[in-house]
Amino acid sequence: MRNILADVDLQPHRTRYWKTPRLDARFKERAEQVLWCYANASRLAQRGTWVVCVDEIPTFQVLERDPLRRAIPGSIEQQEFDYTRHGTVNMLVFLVVHSGLMELAFLASNDAEHDRPELELFRRQHKELHGIFLIQDGGSSHVAASTRSYFGDRGGWWKPRYTPANASWLNQAEILIHAFKHYYLKRSSWKSQEEFKTHVLASGPEYNRRYAHPFEWTWTNQKMRQWFAKHEA
Repeated sequence: MRNILADVDLQPHRTRYWKTPRLDARFKERAEQVLWCYANASRLAQRGTWVVCVDEIPTFQVLERDPLRRAIPGSIEQQEFDYTRHGTVNMLVFLVVHSGLMELAFLASNDAEHDRPELELFRRQHKELHGIFLIQDGGSSHVAASTRSYFGDRGGWWKPRYTPANASWLNQAEILIHAFKHYYLKRSSWKSQEEFKTHVLASGPEYNRRYAHPFEWTWTNQKMRQWFAKHEA
């Protein structure tokens, strides 16, 4: 049976999930706004306005394991199955699109009440800018009335743009988070949340020095509109 399935390239024991975005006028409008920001990020930066993507790493498990047994010829890498769990940590990650640089903050809770102070701190740290186009998904903390009120009270400095529902892959911060996890969080072990946070805070600047670069983004508004016209209901 194994050979038969291999010959026809079938894997009936596996399932892959996906989310289908609703291709309507709202999707098109939001996608156009986000893609316009990406296409103009460098030009806007020259004028003192940044395009910044933001996304959370919610409830990241802080795990302590025995040291890895590294791969050697004839033996794959081995990792201890059991672990000690030291709770979870919430993180908020900012990506500056035109440079690829990241900034990171910790959240006591993944909600609007704790999200807003970090947005304000980011704003104060970059008060020399004329403003920021902020790319984010439609999560509850991003669209809460208190968050919208905060944006409105800042005189247009924040220009929030939202990815369409079930299309958070339009947020370049997801690419950054994947890369950061690969380089600094995968295969790691921590004895406490404090040790984990110290590691992350040291890793962010190192990522910026060693790996940060603008992501190559080829899905333009023109390509999106062609794709939209082909697949819309």
